[in-house]
Amino acid sequence: MIRVWLALVGGLYLMLAAWCALTPASTSQSVGFTLQGGSGQSEFLVVYGGLELALGLIFLWPLWQAAVARYALTVCLIVHGCLVLFRCASFFLFEGIGATTYSLATGEWLIFLISLGFCLSARKSVSTSAE
Repeated sequence: MIRVWLALVGGLYLMLAAWCALTPASTSQSVGFTLQGGSGQSEFLVVYGGLELALGLIFLWPLWQAAVARYALTVCLIVHGCLVLFRCASFFLFEGIGATTYSLATGEWLIFLISLGFCLSARKSVSTSAE
């Protein structure tokens, strides 16, 4: 079940990577960024497209190597825990946050909470089997 969950998250990240790489102007505009030519476009492509792709591959990795599922789940929990922390802080610090940002926040919370549930469940099953 964990591998299926990670595959879903990984697929989502591959779609986000494609969205950022193929339509950077509309993607950046939907989250409130203004891309400036050259460096701005390069940074958006690399940090958003490249990082989203890397995360997608990490979360898909357990599909072909089952032994890394726990590692990938831990990475998923850490990444989304940090996103949730900073996203929540941003809601207190900034005004005028758009609908796309709220949608992303909802997704981050869901991924974090579901991943936390899987981590706690896996931990509980390991401690139960050790007894």
